[in-house]
Amino acid sequence: MIKRNLPLAIAIAFGLLTLLGLLFLPELSRLILSWAAFLAAAALLLGVINLFTVHLRRLANGRNLYSGVLIAGMAVVFGLAVTDELSITNNGVMTAFNWIQAPLEAGLASLLAFFLLFAGFQTLKRQRSVWTVLFMATAVILLISQALTTTAFLPDNARDLLTAIQNSVNNIIAIAGMRGLLIGIALGAITLSLRLLLGIDQPYNK
Repeated sequence: MIKRNLPLAIAIAFGLLTLLGLLFLPELSRLILSWAAFLAAAALLLGVINLFTVHLRRLANGRNLYSGVLIAGMAVVFGLAVTDELSITNNGVMTAFNWIQAPLEAGLASLLAFFLLFAGFQTLKRQRSVWTVLFMATAVILLISQALTTTAFLPDNARDLLTAIQNSVNNIIAIAGMRGLLIGIALGAITLSLRLLLGIDQPYNK
């Protein structure tokens, strides 16, 4: 009984204290948030250590190539961070990020566009609706306009027209969708916070 009620009481108490601090006592809120940031940093460090030990064990037992790449990458980044701190290297971590991480993210982002387009075609085959057609039309227009506006063979008038269409779609449809998603995320966060404060959800007891 104590194991179940004690974490619940601590979570509700700190949740109410944070809410009261945000409303009336900013110093108390900043203190609690600094504690939470410290705990999050400690949890992140423990997670990194656990990830390193798990893949090191996999590499020792099964000679997994991907685990070796992960361990080597972690060791290189950690070594660059240490050498940057000791002024042996200059922005070694940022150099590794710009030469490795950023191109990988750009490649994955470009593949994501084609995966979404392929998923839209598959959805259009199974279920044809107004929203599916609108999604496919928007995706095709944006991809074609983005590809054509970067070429030098397109006349200036046509390039300006495609740029205007692309900006209109981005400023009207895309931003409206992003705002809707942000509103939904905010409402979901408020609902989850209320459920945690009332003790309905208890993820810390699982």
